[in-house]
Amino acid sequence: MKRLIPQYAGQALQTRGDAFVTLARSIVGQQISIKAAQTLWNRLALLPASMTPEHLLRLKVDDMRAAGLSARKVDYLVDLAVHFTEGRLHTNDWATMGDEAIIAELMAIRGVGRWTAEMFLIFYLMRPNVLPLDDAGLISGISKNYFSGDPVSRSDAREVAEAWKPWCSVATWYIWRSLDPLPVAY
Repeated sequence: MKRLIPQYAGQALQTRGDAFVTLARSIVGQQISIKAAQTLWNRLALLPASMTPEHLLRLKVDDMRAAGLSARKVDYLVDLAVHFTEGRLHTNDWATMGDEAIIAELMAIRGVGRWTAEMFLIFYLMRPNVLPLDDAGLISGISKNYFSGDPVSRSDAREVAEAWKPWCSVATWYIWRSLDPLPVAY
């Protein structure tokens, strides 16, 4: 970290300030590169008047598919929008809820697993100490920055991250930043 942080002076982890958009972007970005995720998001974002749960639910499935989304991701986005519009989420309580309680609540949404919930904790709630060990970029970045590119286990990553506490989210962002010319943001 001592070497990485100065390389990105003036840059920092930022929130978009919109819970629905953060989760939707995370779903769109699952298991694809940052560049591909941004391209898909840009196409999807052109479809509704604004990216809200209500507007997303008015979109035609064929239009979302034509934007490049898989049928499964369309299904996930629709379920996400339904959770918001039907008040199934404790949005007013998130600020005081623990990380694991929020992760459990979000994982009730189809297509939202632990990784997506952790991205939400990092990029929307700005929780300082989230370590997304299921993130391939984090593991790759730890390998590159701490192990000269040698393979790294989750256990190795957890051990490296001990030194980052209570700022694992921030350190994770710098690790991601070291891998990509564009800052990661959901």
